[in-house]
Amino acid sequence: MKVSLNLAQWHSNVDLKKISVDETLQKIGAQLGAVEEVVYWGPRYDKIVVAKVKSCIQHPNADKLHVCRIDDGGVTADVARDEKGYVEVVCGAPNVREDLTVAWLPPGSTVPSSFGKDPFVLGSRELRGVVSNGMLGSSKELGIGDDHNGILEITAEDVGEELMRPGTPFKKLFGLDDVVIDCENKMFTHRPDCFGTLGVARELAGIQQKKFKSPDWYNLEPQYVAQPSDSIKGFTVKNEVPELVPRYMLMAVDNVKVATSPIWLQAYLSRVGIRPINNIVDMTNYMMMLTGQPLHAFDFDKIAVDGQVQIVVRKPEQGETITLLDGKTITPRKDAVLICDQDKPIALGGVMGGNNSEIDENTKRILIEAATFDMYNIRRTSMEHGIFTDAVTRFTKGQSPWQCAAVLAKAVGMITDELSPGAKPTGKVADTNHIKSENQDIVVGADFINSRLGSKLSLKDIATLLENVEFRITNVPADKDHLHITAPFWRVDIEQPEDIVEEVGRLYGYDQLPVVLPARSAQATLKDEALSLKHEIRSILAAAGANEVLTYSFVHGNLLEKVGQPASEAYALRNALSPDLQYYRLSLTPSLLDKVNMNLRAGYDEFALFELNKAHVRSHGQTDENVPDELDRLCLVYAANDRKSSDGAAYFEARKYLDFLASKLGLKLSYEKMVKDSEDPMAKPFDWQRSAVVKNSETGEVIGQIGEYRNEVRKSLKLPAHSAGFELDLDILASSRKPVNYQASSRFPSQAQDMTLEVAGTVSYSDLTQALANTIELASKDHGYMLSFVPLNIYSPEAKTTRYSYRITIGHLERTLTTIEVNEMLDAVAKQLMQDIKAERI
Repeated sequence: MKVSLNLAQWHSNVDLKKISVDETLQKIGAQLGAVEEVVYWGPRYDKIVVAKVKSCIQHPNADKLHVCRIDDGGVTADVARDEKGYVEVVCGAPNVREDLTVAWLPPGSTVPSSFGKDPFVLGSRELRGVVSNGMLGSSKELGIGDDHNGILEITAEDVGEELMRPGTPFKKLFGLDDVVIDCENKMFTHRPDCFGTLGVARELAGIQQKKFKSPDWYNLEPQYVAQPSDSIKGFTVKNEVPELVPRYMLMAVDNVKVATSPIWLQAYLSRVGIRPINNIVDMTNYMMMLTGQPLHAFDFDKIAVDGQVQIVVRKPEQGETITLLDGKTITPRKDAVLICDQDKPIALGGVMGGNNSEIDENTKRILIEAATFDMYNIRRTSMEHGIFTDAVTRFTKGQSPWQCAAVLAKAVGMITDELSPGAKPTGKVADTNHIKSENQDIVVGADFINSRLGSKLSLKDIATLLENVEFRITNVPADKDHLHITAPFWRVDIEQPEDIVEEVGRLYGYDQLPVVLPARSAQATLKDEALSLKHEIRSILAAAGANEVLTYSFVHGNLLEKVGQPASEAYALRNALSPDLQYYRLSLTPSLLDKVNMNLRAGYDEFALFELNKAHVRSHGQTDENVPDELDRLCLVYAANDRKSSDGAAYFEARKYLDFLASKLGLKLSYEKMVKDSEDPMAKPFDWQRSAVVKNSETGEVIGQIGEYRNEVRKSLKLPAHSAGFELDLDILASSRKPVNYQASSRFPSQAQDMTLEVAGTVSYSDLTQALANTIELASKDHGYMLSFVPLNIYSPEAKTTRYSYRITIGHLERTLTTIEVNEMLDAVAKQLMQDIKAERI
């Protein structure tokens, strides 16, 4: 937001320039918003003075040049003069003539339009045999307009008789001795009023502890004085989308003369980075920069039928297009707002006008629009079509609908009184008003504010700070301990007592608040179990050779489809960070699978990736708010290409990581066959025939899923055949773990023997392994043995039976076991397994 201090002062009842520019900048940075750039306009006009052309004759050696003698009041030193003290200047402008008051750029001055880029410093030089001392400047060369067809003509009507005198510094004209402060837009995101110079002027007064009063015209109920017109028979507005356009106002003006704007207006717009176009368009831009309220003007005759116009505010129809002012033709998004006449769209509401209703030099009658649009809808429309205008910048901040009437009335007044004398407002103002409510009273006490700021302000102090920026304090005799505060209509961000606290602290000055370190107890803080668990898991998996990654919590809808997860179950993002980040993810697995192929292509033949992060699923009525449930998850994916893959199944490679993790965390897990067509989004990527449900073996609670991925998933994401993984719920995992007790190592050697067990094909590996673990655990307790086992191989000689091989290690803390003891132990284990699940030792 570019703020002209001269314009702010012009509309302020407070002397904003009483303090230095540096102090003003310091206060803005500390109490209002970050300053990105400061442009001092005065220095670029140093040495340039007002001069009068005393004589103008044809150049003897050039048809298009004139030799002028100018009077600068004798203020410029070191320049050649004639006997009358006049200076010779050669000029090629077609409008140069005797008695014209102009801007003279003497030798040694810099052409303002080149200032800061590649400065063009003038001198005295010969042009076709005649010496020219500097030059006479055009609006474009002076940096105050876009006209380069002739030199600037200075008139008493523009600047007054006093400033017409030769020798007057040019910077005194048109408010050019100005400072333009560019404040960062993001700092004002919640302050739509500060996207207008009037709002910033009010804040500058407030932070200087001065009482500001808005101009009289800036009120809620302006009076329109309309005159009859033969050419404008009527205009109506039909608003079909009041939820997107809560207020839409329209006023007609007849007998308009489109012309070049006054120099002061062109100069102001140029200083704040807006190109002057004509008096009507420049007026709408001026009012937007002054109040933060964008306006738009339509050519009445281009959209009228028999002198009447019907404006319809609606959504686009199927296949409808519009050509905008920049010449770009678009098909508006289905929920955009279109401003239409009886037949066609004439503007993309809140974004840009259409070229079929553009103001041009032939315009005689206009319609001026002042409206309020839903800021979220405007942002989505702007983002989808890539259109970013000054109007979009302001409408996406939520402009107050209560200022539309005042701004529209002032705009019409500027046209009829200043910019196009003879123009007249015609017809009754159209106002489709769907504003729901005005700002409500907020009751707050001094204790509430002081306890949060650390201040010692009285109710009177607080009231003064707020009244300085036009908050209304209602006197309630029965309540002497609280203030009843009503925010002005332009402060749509004030909703609760905490907002008042922020406002008081900012206006009072945060640098005036006491600086006290927060009290801290020396008592040790409680250990965060969740963070400790995550740190432990990271260390364990890293020790196992896995690599941690961190991915976005958002995914593309296509990725959900590729892994079989329904996008309808995921929360869609209205304003996505990127087109690739459309939905909250339902599980971590899709994000990790998406990284597998790129790592394989990068030359990594075998690897395991894991992530500790959050998934978001629909609450299904479990919470009061319509927000997703946020779940902590652990996910690991193992992958190997054909060169590195083993003969075994990838499932068991992933299982190694999980079993290692479980052993370190004190988890006792069981694995059960996964059900076909599970509704759990976490199970969707897995092949149910080659996967398992991970459970707490003691409570039976489901912790997660482990297994290989479906063929469709592998093909769509280009995964190698040898890939598998698991995903666990961290909260359930945390509640399932038990402390891992210290177990001393034996001083005596242990013995290892292999055992192969044959079971029926209906007995799963999980069932057999769990039975073996239970048997070994009982044997350890009964005999004091130290027993452990690891799987070695699986073999299915025929469909009816399967053979599983394990390596069992046996030791003792107090002695070396004999071969007889070991064999007896293994025989007892085999016998027990035969009784329990018909497992025959081979």
